[in-house]
Amino acid sequence: MATDLTTELEAAAFRRLLAHLQQHTDVQNIDLMIHGDFCRNCLAKWYAAEAANRGVDLDYEQARTVVYGMPYSEWKDQYQAEATVEQLAAYQAKQQAKAQK
Repeated sequence: MATDLTTELEAAAFRRLLAHLQQHTDVQNIDLMIHGDFCRNCLAKWYAAEAANRGVDLDYEQARTVVYGMPYSEWKDQYQAEATVEQLAAYQAKQQAKAQK
């Protein structure tokens, strides 16, 4: 497959991932961290890092706006719930398991 086509497909898949996450606001970042070992903030950090690697002036908050589809503070106010005791325990267990590997 041609490099340009590969890049286009990857970009389209990334846009669909962002749209999917923006539509599924009930899925909390802690859930993504427990099950996928990444969250929306991770995506924003990766996005900002790749922008910086290419000399693009895009800070973390701007990248979070891209990922969340709105400023993070708005998303947090509208959709973020406090992590439950069970979620925090599951996250801690995951972190401990990773540390033991």
